[in-house]
Amino acid sequence: MTSPATPPGRPATRTFPLVPLRDMVVFPRMMAPFVVGRASSIAALEAALLTPDKRIFLAAQRDPKIDEPAAGDIHDVGVVSVVVQSLKLPNGHIKVMVEGVSRGVIRSFATAGGHKEVAVEAVEARPLSGGAAEINPYMQKVLGVFEQYAKLSHQLAYEGLLASLTLDDPDVFADMLAGHLPASIATPEKQALLETVNPLERLQKLQDLLEVEIEKINIDRRINNKVKKQMERAQKEYYLNEKIKAIHQELGRKDDKSDELEELKQKVDSAGMPKDVKEKALAELKRLEAMPNVSAEATVSRNYIDWLVNVPWKKASRESKDIKNAEKVLNEDHYGLAKVKERILEFLAVRQLVTETKGSILCFAGPPGVGKTSLAKSIAKSLNRKFVRLSLGGVRDEAEVRGHRRTYIGAFPGQIIQLMKKAGTVNPVFLLDEVDKMSMDFRGDPSAALLEVLDPEQNHAFVDHYLDVEYDLSKVMFIATANVVHPIPPALRDRMEIISLSGYTPNEKVAIAKQFLVPKQVKENGLTAEQAVFDDSGLYALIEKYTREAGVRSLEREIASVCRKIARKVVAEEPKEPKEPERRRRGRSRSPPTTSPTSSASPSTAPPRRGRRPKSVFPPASPGPRRAATSSTSRPRSCAARETSSSPGSSAT
Repeated sequence: MTSPATPPGRPATRTFPLVPLRDMVVFPRMMAPFVVGRASSIAALEAALLTPDKRIFLAAQRDPKIDEPAAGDIHDVGVVSVVVQSLKLPNGHIKVMVEGVSRGVIRSFATAGGHKEVAVEAVEARPLSGGAAEINPYMQKVLGVFEQYAKLSHQLAYEGLLASLTLDDPDVFADMLAGHLPASIATPEKQALLETVNPLERLQKLQDLLEVEIEKINIDRRINNKVKKQMERAQKEYYLNEKIKAIHQELGRKDDKSDELEELKQKVDSAGMPKDVKEKALAELKRLEAMPNVSAEATVSRNYIDWLVNVPWKKASRESKDIKNAEKVLNEDHYGLAKVKERILEFLAVRQLVTETKGSILCFAGPPGVGKTSLAKSIAKSLNRKFVRLSLGGVRDEAEVRGHRRTYIGAFPGQIIQLMKKAGTVNPVFLLDEVDKMSMDFRGDPSAALLEVLDPEQNHAFVDHYLDVEYDLSKVMFIATANVVHPIPPALRDRMEIISLSGYTPNEKVAIAKQFLVPKQVKENGLTAEQAVFDDSGLYALIEKYTREAGVRSLEREIASVCRKIARKVVAEEPKEPKEPERRRRGRSRSPPTTSPTSSASPSTAPPRRGRRPKSVFPPASPGPRRAATSSTSRPRSCAARETSSSPGSSAT
């Protein structure tokens, strides 16, 4: 920055009232309107109006935020100006029009009458060494740049301005151009231009500023042209799309993409999502609208929105809280298991007293075949909830629980979210089967992922990697099953209530067989109750001699084997005339009521009675005498069955 030069013989100073300016620089020969609002500035302006020449000194503040600037907060170089016009506003402020006269440098400050007065020394332009021959070509160049700027800005009446410009005095020429600089130029740059006394240097700075402004205008024009073209293209596409819709409506056709997007938007609105999830779904839908149908990214976005709208967010099953009905259902479906049934009934009792409870996490631990999975189904039935099952046996990948991120090709949510979608409600009974069979490898630890799922304090904000939003699992009733408890990690085991299911006694197995297994297998093998009758002694024989298990799976297989052999026998005989249904039993013979239990009646004297089954009773600890089967070895010795013929002469086996 060039310091103002003072010619030999310092000129005399003159005192003027001072008005500091915020974010504004006034140049000599420049008409500038502004509003004076500060009390000290109003006092200075009124003092200037009382003088004959109405002159005032204007200088810019270094920091425009200061309300009462001191001497060090004001630039030394300013402009002596004449107040051309003033108008007092209703709010007490004064609107003035000033005209810059000459540059001046503040030499001293003083305070008088509530305003600042400054002693100002006039600054004269430094004469050029080369004269007009050096400056005129440069003035022509700057004039051309200014003319180009004026044409581009469309804010200046440059024709009249150019007519008033004179190329005789470079100092006046530079000041007149500087007075028409745009407001976008920063105040420090304008102040530097004001403080430059040498006209040639001032013209150089002026040219640099104008060229920067021209470049800004060109950039703005390019951006505006691009925006205009995009808007025109968007309007054109909108017009054509609307026209296509109208044509399709006239032809009775449908616009597949528009209909699909509209349908997705309706699903998003009606899904009952939380506010943040809905905003994310709508943002993804907006991105989908801008994508071509054939884009691979469009498929990913469409699948993501489908998952968001299909996962249940608010829909819940109306839970049954009738304890008596639940007890009836549990007793009909399962024999024994008093402790487990008692725990379920306690849960229902608590739900009647407390409306909102945290999700329950139960773990049924026991040997195979004791009814862990079927018991979970019965719980869902008694509670009137949906039932879903996740088998965790052999699961090694954490993504099976938490899902894959959408950055992977073919990504899907984890099994938790998939089964919640299958359930369709936010409060199903969720069975985690074989939780003790999980393992881990380099793909992660699925048991660690289950910690958040099974923690009542955390599962209200479960985050699946695919959905990437919080999902509430607090209303889900989780039930886990395990054969043994020790393989379950301690942290996971700590989050569950362990309920042990021990093996069944022979008496319980007989009752289970008579109530559930025999009717099921008789029906599955196409038999009737009269064709296959199992009594207590026969079931005891199957249990004691052919099964060695805590549950009843092997017992069910043995009963199924007997039923298949009976079915083969029935099909092989194919009676030529209608016969009474056969009763098949091995072991102890069935006697008429008048015959002792150990006697055997011949078919001629004791024909089989149709439609009657042996009365099922639990035998004592030591069952009565049993007779080993002596018939064909093709029949299993485990079933007590009797074969009778409709002809009087047939014998019993």
